[in-house]
Amino acid sequence: MTKGVKKTLICFVALAIFLLVANHGGLAFNETPDVGKSLPPFELPFPYETEAKSYLGLSGTGQFTIPQIKARVVIVQIFSMYCPVCQKEASRVNELYQAIEKRKDLKDKIKIIGIGTGNTDFEVGFYRDKYKVPFPLFSDEDESIYEILGELRTPYFIGVKINSDGSDEVFYSRLGQFRDTSGFLNRIIELSGL
Repeated sequence: MTKGVKKTLICFVALAIFLLVANHGGLAFNETPDVGKSLPPFELPFPYETEAKSYLGLSGTGQFTIPQIKARVVIVQIFSMYCPVCQKEASRVNELYQAIEKRKDLKDKIKIIGIGTGNTDFEVGFYRDKYKVPFPLFSDEDESIYEILGELRTPYFIGVKINSDGSDEVFYSRLGQFRDTSGFLNRIIELSGL
């Protein structure tokens, strides 16, 4: 076999492996939520807990969308119960929630929700209880939201500004943990224009 044939064969095998992985979900080619655009639409079930409904400013049953939340800004955390970084980050996200709730100028303007990608209601409930998460969490057992949002890895944070006309705009979209709660909150305030 000549060197030219070997190189061609290696390139062909590398391309075949790449395409195989890409077509079987090993790589995500969907776009992540783009800053400056609307959040891809998806629905969540109304929370059963009265406190969660009250926190989000929702009433009724069935499904709701992010722009229906009574806030000017919604921070969406994409997590998984099995993600070690999400577990480590849980206390920091709880601190973020507490920092927002303590500030009268932010309490009614910024809300946080979490979506457990690939997690059942049981797994999300276990995560909520173990890490004492005070804000509403939702399961995405069938990974339909995961697919709509572009197959995001965890933890992923999306900042969504809710406009007065009911439309929304993503102003923050980033993978990974934040190390400084105060700095992250200040960045959310700055980028959202609050």
